[in-house]
Amino acid sequence: MHTKSSDYKRKIVTELSFGNTLSAHEISVLTGKSLPLTIRMLNELVKEKIVAESGYALSTGGRRPLMYSLVPANMFVLSVAMDQYITRIAFIDLHDFKITREKKYDLDLYQHKDELARLTDFINEFIKELPFDKERIIGVGIGMPGFVDVGKGINYSFLDNEGHSIFNYIEKQVGLPVYIDNDSSLIALAEFKLGAARNKKNAAVINFSWGVGLGMIVDGALFRGNNGFAGEFSHISLFDNNKLCQCGKSGCLETEGSMTVAVEKVKEALGNGRVSRIKNVPDDIEKAFSSTIESVKLGDQLTVDILSEVAYNIGRGIAILIHILNPELVVISGRGAAAGNMLLAPIQQAVHRFCIPRLANYTDLQISDLSNKAQLIGAAALVVENYDHYNAKDPLKRKAA
Repeated sequence: MHTKSSDYKRKIVTELSFGNTLSAHEISVLTGKSLPLTIRMLNELVKEKIVAESGYALSTGGRRPLMYSLVPANMFVLSVAMDQYITRIAFIDLHDFKITREKKYDLDLYQHKDELARLTDFINEFIKELPFDKERIIGVGIGMPGFVDVGKGINYSFLDNEGHSIFNYIEKQVGLPVYIDNDSSLIALAEFKLGAARNKKNAAVINFSWGVGLGMIVDGALFRGNNGFAGEFSHISLFDNNKLCQCGKSGCLETEGSMTVAVEKVKEALGNGRVSRIKNVPDDIEKAFSSTIESVKLGDQLTVDILSEVAYNIGRGIAILIHILNPELVVISGRGAAAGNMLLAPIQQAVHRFCIPRLANYTDLQISDLSNKAQLIGAAALVVENYDHYNAKDPLKRKAA
């Protein structure tokens, strides 16, 4: 099904994703196609039970236009969110972009040399448990840490495939279109499509996680740089602390401004006799994160002090970003955003200290509501952004979101 009409139907599905409800005229304008053609394609999609008529728009004085939306529970994306220790796989319904059915898998990228094969097995295992036909999945989106070349499908940090395309490998095993990207870029895409940065032209999205990444919205589009490596915020050299970073350098922002640092500092403080609601930090990294965030939310002084210090250090990096990018908004997203608004004060304090006021005064700072959901949503958004560009005859030709 690769006719011009089927290609246009894909464009319509793309426009109606993310929970959008649009009229035929609005779709015609967005796609640049004629209104008669748009109406004909919509009627066909309604007959195919992909699109539904959603009633009429509110009256503005003239004839009310008929509105269209995607049929619920009919088309899905398989979304994969990887960090250095845990991989989450979920289905996202294109109708409302809600996460439906999520599962966690232990996959330590630092320890397992066969991680690509294991990841593929996890995806196939997840698909086998489907409550619906596999044909309803339009593709697989994968967000992962590391230096990711989106065009070549190579991650230079993890998931070694001997220099060959990761998405090509997984596609052959899974039988679905596959797209990959850096986790921080996809978190920014999620915030741009459905989160705090929606409708913003210039925004910086901080991925506060085990490291501290950056995704950038520049002139209303996701910015990746020359070969996809833009946004390595973690590795700005800010500290003379003689701490070795994962990148091999010392003094990087990541060594003083990440959830890894926060958990390590809690362990150290408890070992030195500091009192806290946390009696001991679990060896399991996920449980250690959860107990730290829970204690912060309960107002535990030790964990609040430590996370405030970490947030202040991130604020120092944000001050540099504001000088360079002049964004209208900076969003704190990723798993660390679960700490909530307590992060704002120390970040703002650092921004006020290190940033020129004229620049800082024009930049808003927000904590994401998407938090740990952002990467799953962003991976699904990556698939939708490429849906009307996929060519089964030449699957290696694909467009970055």
